[in-house]
Amino acid sequence: MAKDMAVAAECFGVRVPQSPFLNELRIARLNAGRYEGQEIEGALHVVGSDDVVLEIGAGIGVVGAVIAHNARPRAVHSFEANPALIPWINELYERNDLKGRISVRNEVLIASPDRPETVSFHIRSSFLGSSLIKSERRPTEEVEVTTVSFQDVCAAIKPTVLVMDIEGGELDLLEHADLSPFRAIVLEYHPEAYEVAGMRRCKNIIRDAGFVRVDEKSTRTVWTCLREAG
Repeated sequence: MAKDMAVAAECFGVRVPQSPFLNELRIARLNAGRYEGQEIEGALHVVGSDDVVLEIGAGIGVVGAVIAHNARPRAVHSFEANPALIPWINELYERNDLKGRISVRNEVLIASPDRPETVSFHIRSSFLGSSLIKSERRPTEEVEVTTVSFQDVCAAIKPTVLVMDIEGGELDLLEHADLSPFRAIVLEYHPEAYEVAGMRRCKNIIRDAGFVRVDEKSTRTVWTCLREAG
């Protein structure tokens, strides 16, 4: 990967180098601060300098990098299932001098006790739609990705904030995850993957775990939540 790649965009102070995953529309959204804007706004609202952030679904790395650059938490531990994105994510971190504050692993977090060693990940032509859930309507490339225990990762890194955007995989993870380590959650729901009933189930799990939605930083499909006092 060439180290003299041009900077294609800047998002909340993070320089985003040119990559095969950027197009004109995506670059414009990055420059305008609209790329994953609701997630970023929510994360910057809740993350502070004492936090350890667990990011599940790093995408091209921008959201985690913006959190690391602006909120300056103790650490951001990111996970991304798409192996093709990992070199570009690391390039983004390096370009912004964030390598000591944020890292990425090409693994899938599984909270279920019957965790398989690997899972199939379905890569679409647009990385934004790639998912653990196979689409019957659009062609995908299937790759096997190593899994890791959600509980083991939490025990090792001791996260305080969860940021998650995994294109529908959140329902299964929430069904089995222990959310007690976290004081805040920023989460995008994907009702197209599990319908409105599945989204309602996700929201009820989060409420039952003691979290309250921050209304001014939330929408129907992107929630910023804080643990209820007391």
